[in-house]
Amino acid sequence: MSNLTRRSFVAGGVASLATALAACTAERTADYYGSSSGGQGALVGVSMPTKNLERWSRDGENLKTLLTGLGYQVELQFADNKVEQQSSQLQTMINKSPKVIVVGAIDGSALAPVLQSAANLGITIIAYDRLIRDTEAVDYYVTFDNYNVGALQGKYLVNALGLESAKGPINIEPFSGSPDDNNARFFFSGAWDVLAPYVKAGTLVCPSGKMPASVDDWQSIGIQAWSNTTAQAEMENRLNSFYSATTRVGAVLAPNDAIALGVSQALDSAGYGPTDWPALTGQDADQANVANIVAGRQSMTVFKDTRKLGERCAAMVDQIIKSEQVEVNDTDSYDNGVKVVPAYLLEPVTVDAGNVKEVLVDSGYYSAGEIGL
Repeated sequence: MSNLTRRSFVAGGVASLATALAACTAERTADYYGSSSGGQGALVGVSMPTKNLERWSRDGENLKTLLTGLGYQVELQFADNKVEQQSSQLQTMINKSPKVIVVGAIDGSALAPVLQSAANLGITIIAYDRLIRDTEAVDYYVTFDNYNVGALQGKYLVNALGLESAKGPINIEPFSGSPDDNNARFFFSGAWDVLAPYVKAGTLVCPSGKMPASVDDWQSIGIQAWSNTTAQAEMENRLNSFYSATTRVGAVLAPNDAIALGVSQALDSAGYGPTDWPALTGQDADQANVANIVAGRQSMTVFKDTRKLGERCAAMVDQIIKSEQVEVNDTDSYDNGVKVVPAYLLEPVTVDAGNVKEVLVDSGYYSAGEIGL
């Protein structure tokens, strides 16, 4: 869901955390710099799902930079979206006895056995952006308010389509995220809670029929591994089978930018242009998608500033290793099927053509040239 770390990407986080560390002396060093570490600091493992999505490549490198800046050794692994590979990589990390392992899970329900072996050794586990399910062996969760991500997408479509006053019918094609990603349900639920009343009223209709009867059926329209090529093929099938020169799609609910990119490619191939391009949502502010927003080929994206996510995660790691109280702001929402996992939630932001410069360029996330401004 985002390219590699840019220079400004971590400067603020490292500086602020480094300031907090400046007062620490040899007393703190003795707490977690063991002689076996060669004086290089405690080992932290970071397991990310893939490098093939810009978002995860960016997140992994950013978190490594932040933690290294705090004096820790970091082993960073990407698992190519293969569950078995992630499990194997985690076991290799565990064998090296890190103090903490940060895990962006591929399949939130597949890691219980390997993480239990970490828990048995006293290794603390932080679930990074994706909740790890069905195990006691997860200690903390750091993420964005994922329900609100979907709600922002739904609200944007309500406003863009004028649904409060529209008589309809307006054609919509909804997609949801990877069926094995726990976050995908939250995204879809947030969006569908906003849009469902307009579906019930007949203002929004779905010619393909690929509209879940309820939020509980969100996986029926899921795109495995958030694949843009799978999304493109699915959208092409819907356009070829249910649309024509006189029947046009008016909106597409795409839960993230990879799926939105595939949808936009399908729309382009089907002959959609500036006069009939549908309202199209996204998430992650991937560079190609932000450029599409500037060019009028995507309506919006939900920006989850992963610089802040990385900073928060690095701060939690630091608090754990220093045996300090770990700051969380949600102890109720994230039941993983075995326990409620203490979480820290950050707030996402809607980005469209009207505020893209302010939110993404002025903050240093992208340069103007990188996104076509």
